Parts: sequence; C-alpha cells; structure tokens
Amino acid sequence: MRRGARIVKLRQPGLDWGMTSPLDVLVVGAGPAGLMAAETMAAAGLRVAVADRMPSPARKFLLAGRGGLNLTHSRPLPGFCDAYGAARAPLAPIIDAFPPAALIAWCEGLGQPVFTGSSGRVFPTAMKASPLLRAWLARLGGLGVTLLARHAWRGGDRFATPGGEVSLPSRAKVLALGGASWPRLGSDGGWVSLLPGVAVVPLAPSNCGFAIEWSEHLRGRFAGTPLKRIALSFNGRTERGEAMLTATGIEGGAVYALSGPLRDAIAAGGPVTAMLDLRPDIARDALAARLAERRGQSLSNHLRRAAGLPPVAIGLVQEALRGGADPGDLAGLVKALPLRLLAAAPIARAISSAGGIAWSEVDEHLMLRAHPGMFVAGEMLDWEAPTGGFLLQACFATGRAAGLGAVDWLRRA
Repeated sequence: MRRGARIVKLRQPGLDWGMTSPLDVLVVGAGPAGLMAAETMAAAGLRVAVADRMPSPARKFLLAGRGGLNLTHSRPLPGFCDAYGAARAPLAPIIDAFPPAALIAWCEGLGQPVFTGSSGRVFPTAMKASPLLRAWLARLGGLGVTLLARHAWRGGDRFATPGGEVSLPSRAKVLALGGASWPRLGSDGGWVSLLPGVAVVPLAPSNCGFAIEWSEHLRGRFAGTPLKRIALSFNGRTERGEAMLTATGIEGGAVYALSGPLRDAIAAGGPVTAMLDLRPDIARDALAARLAERRGQSLSNHLRRAAGLPPVAIGLVQEALRGGADPGDLAGLVKALPLRLLAAAPIARAISSAGGIAWSEVDEHLMLRAHPGMFVAGEMLDWEAPTGGFLLQACFATGRAAGLGAVDWLRRA
C-alpha cells in the first residue's frame, strides 16, 4: 500500500487530516462499492477521501479472493439481471451502464487478466484479490484519493477514531457501509440506526446455510463432508451443485442458490422441507431398476454398488429410513430425500445480506431523497443475489452509479 492511496491516521480530536483544499466528497466504506465510487469521482476531478472503520481497506473483498475472487458472470444481458429477483427493475439500468464486459475491462486495465470458467463465472487469472487491490490502490493514490483508516461513522460528519471523535465535513457523501454479514471484516449493519427517517428493509442472511437436527451418529461421522453432484429442490425450484454437511446443518452452493426463498418461508411459517436429489444425473425409473434386486447385500453395499452413492449419501438415506421413510421405495428416497430445515444460519455467518435501504428512498442516481447530497451504494441497498459473480458485479456497478450521481449533483449545486 505504500505506493497506493495515502492512508492518514488521526491521533487526536481536531487534528488536521491532511487536506490542502476543501473536500468535495467523503466516501464512507472502503469495500468494492466505496472504492469504485471514489475512483469514479476522483477521475472526474473531485477531491475525494475514503473513511473506513477497519485498519485497512477491502477486507471482505480480500476474503472473497481466497476462493478465487469470482468478479462477475458471463451470462449475457438482459438475462444477467434476472439473478437479482425483486430488485431486477432498479438494478437493471445500473448494471446495463456498467455491465460485466466493463468490469472485465476495468480489471484488465489494472494489469489483471481474467478467464471464464466452465460454469460461466469470471475470475482474475491470479485467482486472488490481493494483486488487483494493490493495483487499484495505486491508481486511487495517483488520482489523489486519501484513505482514512479506523474512522467509524457516527452519523452526519462525525467519526469515532482511536484519538476521539472528529468532524469530517464534505460537500457530498457516498455511503458504502455494506450489509451485516462477516461483521468482523467491517460491515456490521450499525448504520441502520444512523439514518433516521430512511426506510430500511430489515437485514437478513443471504447465501447462507440452514440448521438441521442431525442424529449424533450422522453428525459425528459426516460433519464437514461434501456432497458432490447433487440437486436441491424447494417450492418448484431446483438447483444443481454441491453442498456440505456441517455439525449443525447444511451449506454450500446448491443451498445458497435457494437461501432466499427458504429463509423467507421459514420466517413466514417455521421449519420447511426441501428435497435432496442424491443422483440428479439418472432418472428415477432407471435408478429403481438398478435397485430392484438386493441379493442379500447390506443396505450400504447395495446403495454403493447399485446406485453409486458415496458414504455420506448412504448415511443420509439411512438417517431418513430411521426417521420413518418408506424402505420399499429406495429410488424415490435417493431422488427426493427430505431435509427438514429449521432456521437460516445467523447473518454473521452468511456470505451476504438481504434487505437494506428501500429503493423508494433513493432517486435514479442513488441519492437519498431525505438527505440531498448523500448517495448510497453496494449492499446497503435492498437487493440480494446468488453467488457466481452477481454479488460483486452489483457492488461495483452501484458504486460507479453513486459516484456519477455525486459528480452530477455537485456540478449542478
């Protein structure tokens, strides 16, 4: 970071914080949305600083990079925005203005080439976030952006720092404080109480696991074991992928893809049942034919040899049989094994958040109607998306849109 954006640390209240001219815009939050807003505004000639409560920027972005940093998805427009469900209408014009191709070009412009995987997901060739972040901070530094570490927003112009509370006035603000997932990395949802009079849809876990009451036997033997090439169905939707049994339930890509409807159904009426297909690549009738003759084998051997099930899947079938499932329809059980989901995982353990500032509270430039000159970006807004690149794409795109909105507003002010 020595060659990147300049980090200024305040040591006491009222200390000059390094600005030689009045600040045009203060960005609050140094994640992808906030940094993209800062770059957009600084490139337009504005004097910009970014304040963040953590000691260093983009901590959640760096964590995402440990899994390869899935920047975006190659799904073409306009179908790309179908991934955002109820938020499709407000997000579509924002993403149309900064689509996946633009995000890819931006990444490559920072010297980080990308590739598209077989699933359509787009990753930096480096398969991590740190090289991209270093290059990005260097660009921001070249644009004159200042980063203010350990500055926790307290509403208005007030910030808590290790040396006490300070006031950081600016002509405009961009808030990019995230949702409430992974709070130890910076986004704890505390901003909700700092925006009185602004309607906020309650924050909820998204892309999360779910609690299941496993038997002691299943938990002790298979917690931490992956389920590969499965499909999960709920309420008419089926998602293929992988999952993992945990000591308290189940998580993983196929589960995350259905986490929104599962979460909402549980909130509305209590525990729900999802159906797990342990062999989605074979039709039920064909599987039934394979399982028709057991020939004196143990159930485990029969399921392993005839159905090709791994030990963890066999354990799930046996668990269902102990719970009262029909032993005369093994094929049906393998193709539709019921999972009783009790509750969504806590938001602190979710990959992302649902809920946020209602779209009715912002104009087309993402400015808060109740607070002229204050713009909002990223997961603070009321949207959610599946993993696969859709999360970061919307964060980058809304950050750019808020930055452009602030540029336009200041020019007209």
